[in-house]
Amino acid sequence: MLFLRVDGLNETCMPDTNTALVQGTLDMLILKTLALEPMHAHRIGLRIEQISQGVFLVNPGSLFPALKRLERAGWVESRWRSTENSRRAKYYVLTAGGRKQLKSETRDWKTQSVAIARILQA
Repeated sequence: MLFLRVDGLNETCMPDTNTALVQGTLDMLILKTLALEPMHAHRIGLRIEQISQGVFLVNPGSLFPALKRLERAGWVESRWRSTENSRRAKYYVLTAGGRKQLKSETRDWKTQSVAIARILQA
């Protein structure tokens, strides 16, 4: 599961709590992360946490099924390689179909975010 860390974000949030994010968000974040460069699963999770400045925390129990799902869909491919520490790990690479899917999901996410913001401001 992908969690949104909400502690310290604003006065209305309870400290040290996590909230599950919208279904499908993890897939989009993985695709975006892999658009930067091929990565192994552990690094994908760390990169999402790093880019979000610690707001998004990826549970490995959700990351691996998501990667398998993306691989079955043809949006990522995997290859065994050596890591920076000379260990073997499965590296994931974004495919052309994955780039197309990322573009579509990004467009949809922006449209939905604007609509939600309008509703919240009403």
